[in-house]
Amino acid sequence: MKAMVMNGPGGPEVLVPSELDDPRIESPHAVLVRVQAAGVNPVDTKIRSRGPMRAATGPTVLGCDGAGVVEAVGTEVTRVRPGDSVWYCSGGLGGMRGNYAQFNLVDEALIQPLPAGLPIDQGAAAPLVLITAWEALHDRAGIRPGQQVLIHGGAGGVGHVAIQLAVAAGARVATTVSSAEKADVAHRLGAECAINYREESLIEAISDWTQGRGVDIALDTVGPEVFRQTIPAMALYGDLITILDPGPDIDLSEARLRNLRISLELMLTPQLRDIGEAQARQGWILSQCAELMERGQLGIHVSESLPFTQAAEAHRQLEAGGMSGKLVLRIDP
Repeated sequence: MKAMVMNGPGGPEVLVPSELDDPRIESPHAVLVRVQAAGVNPVDTKIRSRGPMRAATGPTVLGCDGAGVVEAVGTEVTRVRPGDSVWYCSGGLGGMRGNYAQFNLVDEALIQPLPAGLPIDQGAAAPLVLITAWEALHDRAGIRPGQQVLIHGGAGGVGHVAIQLAVAAGARVATTVSSAEKADVAHRLGAECAINYREESLIEAISDWTQGRGVDIALDTVGPEVFRQTIPAMALYGDLITILDPGPDIDLSEARLRNLRISLELMLTPQLRDIGEAQARQGWILSQCAELMERGQLGIHVSESLPFTQAAEAHRQLEAGGMSGKLVLRIDP
């Protein structure tokens, strides 16, 4: 099969085209997918620059997110069958199982039928960010109707789906953006309050929006400085979740005074630690998101689709920052 591989860490130029053996089904619960599109995520660029997250020998095929058509299934697979269109987050963490390739082997627990009417590039762009946002809002924070929620980076990959999931859960949403255009995007997604962090004070804007109370839930998708700035914007006993490492030097004294519950979210843990039950739940999360999509309550913004041979260019664009939505690689048949 054709694939884009890395033989060692480095810049985008380490991604090179290669010919690899087609994967073979060796497990009764495995699904062989002919990949049609792969999502590009920040974790891809980190693995490319630092090295695989899972120990492996030989080349690494990146790409956690994929969508395509089932080619063959193991003897005990019941959820999908050959010819079905599917989406999933699986592979891409080290070794030759990844989605920057024509085929990928996926465990049945992680795979779901593609939502009806969803274009294949949107299906490939969605799983990692959907599962991340769902786990942060539902599993970590226990989001409830009527709560006031702050989503940082509302036009970004995780941010733009987190806004929609929070609104679908009955919450009221504020978000941070970097431009008037991105504020318009956030409002269309359902955010009541869009704060341009380049022009406005986060604390003052949140205080005005919550009448001085602070937000019940905040999701940091940006990094340590934003995490620190968010603490005084929280309501007492609120939930502050980050998808990034908050750093070693953070002062949590104000968080303690507010009795905040602080959570870390990494949706890759079930794959990294081979936790079957958690992998099955992530498959269930995709099924719940599919229902929201089919009801018109959830959508995925793809900023650009590129041929998978341009994986290096996709990484350059992602690392440049400021992107709205997701990038996708289209896989040659």
